[in-house]
Amino acid sequence: QVQLLESGGGLVQAGGSLRLSCAASGRTFSSYTMGWFRQAPGKEREFVAAITWSRNTDYADSVKGRFTTSRDNAKNTVHLQMNSLKPEDTAVYYCAARASVAIPRTTGGYDYWGQGTQVTVSS
Repeated sequence: QVQLLESGGGLVQAGGSLRLSCAASGRTFSSYTMGWFRQAPGKEREFVAAITWSRNTDYADSVKGRFTTSRDNAKNTVHLQMNSLKPEDTAVYYCAARASVAIPRTTGGYDYWGQGTQVTVSS
């Protein structure tokens, strides 16, 4: 069983930056692919970014070049650095985990989820 807890959300002006963190429990964190998803009001949850145990990464086209995900296996933590934020980035951001070397882009590809953290970007 893996428990995930996101932090770092908040209110920021367009063009600003935020850094989200996701703390994971469990002894096998280093073997998990960690994903980031977001869900805006009235929309489906969508893939944002993911990182494998070997630090291969994948990003949605909408955030490529602006967002960076990283992980610290010694601290069981994954981060999402978000720069040049836009109002359309406003959403609840979720951390997810999967015991796999793959990088799923669908919600069904992940086994564990955090409760989410709100990110609001004002124009």
